[in-house]
Amino acid sequence: MIEITLPDGSSRTFQKGVTAHEIALSISEGLARKVLSAKVDDDIYDLNMPIHKNAHVKLLTWEDAEGKATFWHSSAHIMAEAIEILYPGTKFGIGPDIENGFYYDIDLGENVISSDDFPAIENKIMDLVRQGQNFERSEISKKEALKYYNEKQDPYKIELINELEDGTISLYKTGGFVDLCRGPHLMDTTPIKAFKLLNVAGAYWRGDENRKQLTRIYGISFPKKKDLDAYLVFLEEAKKRDHRKIGKELQLFTFSSTVGSGLPLWLPKGTELRLNLENFLKQAQKASGYVQVMTPHIGLKELFTVSGHYEKYGQDSFRPISTPAEGEEFLLKPMNCPHHCEIFKSQQHSYKDLPVRYAEFGTVYRYEQSGELHGLTRVRGFTQDDAHIFCRPDQLKDEFKGVIDIIFHIFKALEFENFEAQISLRDTENKEKYIGTDENWERSEKAIIEACQEKGLKATVVKGEAAFYGPKLDFMVKDAIGRKWQLGTIQVDYNLPERFELEYVGSDNQKHRPVMIHRAPFGSMERFVAVLIEHCAGKFPLWLTPEQVAILPISEKFVDYSKKVLSLLQNSDIRAYIDDRNEKTGRKIRDTELKRVPYMLIVGLKEEETETVSVRKQGAGDAGQMPINKFIETLKTEINTLIKFNK
Repeated sequence: MIEITLPDGSSRTFQKGVTAHEIALSISEGLARKVLSAKVDDDIYDLNMPIHKNAHVKLLTWEDAEGKATFWHSSAHIMAEAIEILYPGTKFGIGPDIENGFYYDIDLGENVISSDDFPAIENKIMDLVRQGQNFERSEISKKEALKYYNEKQDPYKIELINELEDGTISLYKTGGFVDLCRGPHLMDTTPIKAFKLLNVAGAYWRGDENRKQLTRIYGISFPKKKDLDAYLVFLEEAKKRDHRKIGKELQLFTFSSTVGSGLPLWLPKGTELRLNLENFLKQAQKASGYVQVMTPHIGLKELFTVSGHYEKYGQDSFRPISTPAEGEEFLLKPMNCPHHCEIFKSQQHSYKDLPVRYAEFGTVYRYEQSGELHGLTRVRGFTQDDAHIFCRPDQLKDEFKGVIDIIFHIFKALEFENFEAQISLRDTENKEKYIGTDENWERSEKAIIEACQEKGLKATVVKGEAAFYGPKLDFMVKDAIGRKWQLGTIQVDYNLPERFELEYVGSDNQKHRPVMIHRAPFGSMERFVAVLIEHCAGKFPLWLTPEQVAILPISEKFVDYSKKVLSLLQNSDIRAYIDDRNEKTGRKIRDTELKRVPYMLIVGLKEEETETVSVRKQGAGDAGQMPINKFIETLKTEINTLIKFNK
């Protein structure tokens, strides 16, 4: 007999070899119908996979991320089965679940699939689903696996098998389709009630531009048709909010093939927006004792070898820059922290000098594959709102809490009200992925957990997601249409101070290593702006938007008065402009609404005579007439309540 412990802490005894499906049935038939897979200790099991040991078991449903992953991974196999039937001879790469749905990379040979073919493929998929096909797992030797795929003449699977160790290989069979896969999968296809193919794209095999380009087909599936209908509505809303579309409409940024892929060009209005963000954060940082530094865009290759970044990012970096000096190579910097370490090292520090807080909006470079580039969210050159805090161990917790305060301040000012926090720890079973001693890791992980507790921040603890040099706290923000974005990160690091031999003189007159905190509340300015655009659909908060007020004279006779209003606004640091086009007022109002300007001031004879303005607020219509000074006071109050940082 074995003992199974459930998430509520209760335990049940079962015969050795019991399956998760049998455990679910022992609780209720209704639960058994909902369960998709099971988490057995730290592994995900098929529902019909026998359990041979005492274990903690969580039964996974559609409400669990791992349950959705099982559902979508299984759906990818059904899609592949349908494609193999409709397009005989297709070779298959990989078909993983992703955040929303799944994809499969395939080699169609001489065939081509476009979105026009989706209905026929979807019909075949649902035919297969309705058959209630089982997902049958078999574990085979490496020799058997190679024999099978050699006979099938599938070079992609053969390549994958050659990288696997004997004794770790499994296949899954659904109908007539057999796939190399470690699982887990559904027991059968009956839970799948709705299926939609989303788009088709090209993808290099294993992300290597020197390898063959395969066809990548994306899809999604659901246990209820109404869930699919809701998702399709969500996709339409997401299209409307696409930052690339809105960025073009609002003239915020552009890209040029002549400049290079993945290198954004900020237009005047986008630059204004970005500088407003930077100045907002600089004010909060100044109030918290940060000092600004500036570092070059390149550094000697040895700098990043010492830091460990070359080992970790070398494959994703631009190629080294060779100079006329023999053996001298520079890199476009992939991170700012090595430069900041050298700044700290350039001066002697006493324990009384700490903490030292360096901040920089530093541009870094990563050579992302062309197929992975996407607007501002995935670029090759991006600016991080980077800061590095060097402190004593006894200061670590308070410094960490101070960074949390800044992130809360940012979320409030930008109306990110729905967010989650995640503490990422290292995988203690796989320590070779990380640098640093066990003692340092344990100390830094403890500090993060205690800081969150003391700030009253509920955070999920996840093992194996830490950076290679230290644990971290990440903030996941849910935007206006429910998507989750990782924004803001704080990382504790005992390792880089050791690698760079950073020191301060303690109260005992001995040399000690400082603790280092990496933090970037925005992450990267490019990605943050993209998320912000899509969150607010281009209707930025008043304090941030490039154009806060549009002044609309009802005829050219009132342009002079409009200029007087403009001068008063600008003297109060309010960003405004005059729309003096020879157009009717109604047309000007409509055009200004489309530009998402928060306020419009209509001026005519009555306003000129009384030194007032007629106010219209974006999306709210006429707000009445008021004196100019009162309007300015109203705006400044609205702005200051959001951006004032109280340390």
